[in-house]
Amino acid sequence: MWIYFVIAGLLGGIIGGMGMGGGTLLIPILTIFLGLGQHLSQGINLIVFIPLSLVAIIIHMKNKLIDYKAFFYVMVPAIMSSVLFSYLSNGLNAKVLKLIFAIFLIIVGIIMLIIAIKNRPKKLTKRLGI
Repeated sequence: MWIYFVIAGLLGGIIGGMGMGGGTLLIPILTIFLGLGQHLSQGINLIVFIPLSLVAIIIHMKNKLIDYKAFFYVMVPAIMSSVLFSYLSNGLNAKVLKLIFAIFLIIVGIIMLIIAIKNRPKKLTKRLGI
């Protein structure tokens, strides 16, 4: 059984490394395929996120890709809202939490589709007559 969790972690890490965010894949795998509850799956995702984000920060620091002024403006509200909504989600029914997460994934998917359409290569646009 543990091998399924290892595979879920690998898939989440690969997707996370591509920049999409591993939780978009890890949480559904844990809930749908491995039968874990929504609260537990989201908690696991948050714990897994810590070392992955630290590695990403180190790599971006080495490549001088961090705007430190913006980083601190974003960091404080992000930490505060993460703590607040972690407490709030604890009081939610698992079905409500699943619904909120599903809506979130749909919205992210729509936004990514719109961005992909807007940024499609000019050659493809000419060839398709769009």
